[in-house]
Amino acid sequence: MPITVRADLAAIPDYVPGRKIPGAIVLSSNEAATPPPDAVLAAINEAAAEVNRYPLWSSDDLLARLEKHLDVDAARICIGAGSVSLCQQLIQTMCGPGDEVVFPWRSFEAYPILTQIVGARERRVPLTADHRQDLDALLAAITAATRLVFVCVPNNPTGTVLHAADLERFLDAVPDHVLVVLDEAYREFVRDPRVPDGLRMVAARDNLVLLRTFSKAYGLAGARAGYGIAPPQVAAGMRKVAIPFSVSRLAQAAALASLDVADELLARCEVVVAERGRVRDELLTMGYEVPESQGNFVWLALRERTTAFNEHCLDQKVLVRGFAGDGARVTIGLAEENDVFLQAARTFSG
Repeated sequence: MPITVRADLAAIPDYVPGRKIPGAIVLSSNEAATPPPDAVLAAINEAAAEVNRYPLWSSDDLLARLEKHLDVDAARICIGAGSVSLCQQLIQTMCGPGDEVVFPWRSFEAYPILTQIVGARERRVPLTADHRQDLDALLAAITAATRLVFVCVPNNPTGTVLHAADLERFLDAVPDHVLVVLDEAYREFVRDPRVPDGLRMVAARDNLVLLRTFSKAYGLAGARAGYGIAPPQVAAGMRKVAIPFSVSRLAQAAALASLDVADELLARCEVVVAERGRVRDELLTMGYEVPESQGNFVWLALRERTTAFNEHCLDQKVLVRGFAGDGARVTIGLAEENDVFLQAARTFSG
């Protein structure tokens, strides 16, 4: 009998990362445009000198630092290889075959992939006409089989947000058997005062998990470190299903050093926010439909023109992230990179 793999894997879509082409401007992956501060690079180099040794099993030093930094009991904190790893750990912790995961769509591309890998069932809930997550529809999609509901604030890839009163109302209405996951990978770029701070919300609720990452505002996308805050029993389950030593020695050192220079890194976010506003204003002037974004990216609702726009930008040596039939997500880069993208957008005639 020939060797076979799981038959259901054929139905699971591949994760499609942003393209990387030598010589092109990369605005496709929501990465920081500048390298980490020197102090962070020095910490990475120092950790690399002992790369022959395993990292701390439970990221103990980083865990202790986050406990103090966040003022959260360590028993509620789980550290993973970026927030996407924590998403997978959560689904593995909470779901088995036949259980359901509800999430908005379009949202983070990994949600359906990770759900299907575990063998759970996905329930996609369309965004509203103005590209926002529909909390009433998410609530209506919950069944007796639902274990998790993801909400992404700001939503990737549209950049749209939820307001505190609406999210509180939603959390109050979610059935007791359902855990809500608040994915805040882009929280540091939010400037809308109506958007809740998940750290405050998770402290007061036992049906909420908060996810954050060092990949975006902290500029460590290549290091892979993130953290979740959850009820103690959920956090313990997430640690149990984690791949041993998945948060590398270098990633732990980089995250610790980043917390030491957090003020400098958060100041860089102000530059991104200013550029985000400039880019959106110019795109609106050109006639594009661009919802207000609170991430480090903007969303162009191009629909059937998306593929043509994506290829036009590529011809201009600019890489954006196109989602065929829906739109294109464009990371905010350096001012000069954004200018090249805006020129490409001006010359698009598709």
